[in-house]
Amino acid sequence: MHGNKQHLQKDFFLYNASKARSKTYINMREVSQRFRLPPSEYVIVPSTYEPHQEGDFILRVFSEKRNLSEEVENTISVDRPVPQPGSSDQESEEQQQFRNIFKQIAGDDMEICADELKKVLNTVVNKHKDLKTHGFTLESCRSMIALMDTDGSGKLNLQEFHHLWNKIKAWQKIFKHYDTDQSGTINSYEMRNAVNDAGFRLNNQLYDIITMRYADKHMNIDFDSFICCFVRLEGMFRAFHAFDKDGDGIIKLNVLEWLQLTMYA
Repeated sequence: MHGNKQHLQKDFFLYNASKARSKTYINMREVSQRFRLPPSEYVIVPSTYEPHQEGDFILRVFSEKRNLSEEVENTISVDRPVPQPGSSDQESEEQQQFRNIFKQIAGDDMEICADELKKVLNTVVNKHKDLKTHGFTLESCRSMIALMDTDGSGKLNLQEFHHLWNKIKAWQKIFKHYDTDQSGTINSYEMRNAVNDAGFRLNNQLYDIITMRYADKHMNIDFDSFICCFVRLEGMFRAFHAFDKDGDGIIKLNVLEWLQLTMYA
């Protein structure tokens, strides 16, 4: 491979044959192999026999001239893709549906708390029969309010709620794209690609943390956990950028600011 220092996606290995590999791929305590390759750029992929396991490995490279090697990692960043415009008729119909549901639950103040947000979202989500989910949990709704509550009231008005729903729709589209078997879950590898599609660029350590935090014992992630993860990511990036005044990717926080950042995001 040449010039690509980003994490390689599955398609790369589907369309690019390996130059060398272990002769046998079996479940043994130790597998060792020696290769002789012409000078070039190579990506070396050690792996365990079973997925989602960790193992130690040793790699020796002998060369006549000085060689450079580094771990393939993404630069941590976030970008916000421009949303695709939809049909104006469908949008106005959906807006009317939201307003009616919102009025019924919000009351005279036209604002909703986490419990009321849960009722609104689950009422709307249940109308999407193609999306297999048990609905959103109260904790997920609290995180959503923390993300979208621009006036600090601890509640969402109609405009904030509609902005939130637009985000959920975009993330729902990504989830359905990777939930090919319509099981209502995606696996941890698909989650890596889904996070990337949503505009979040993370490194391997953070992907491992996401899997540990949001996946079940079978390494699958359901829709509620999926949305909760994206809400958390967006909230953390937004909070970090608020503190990163000079844009150098480094912030300095005191204890109070740190606790506010972690508890609010």
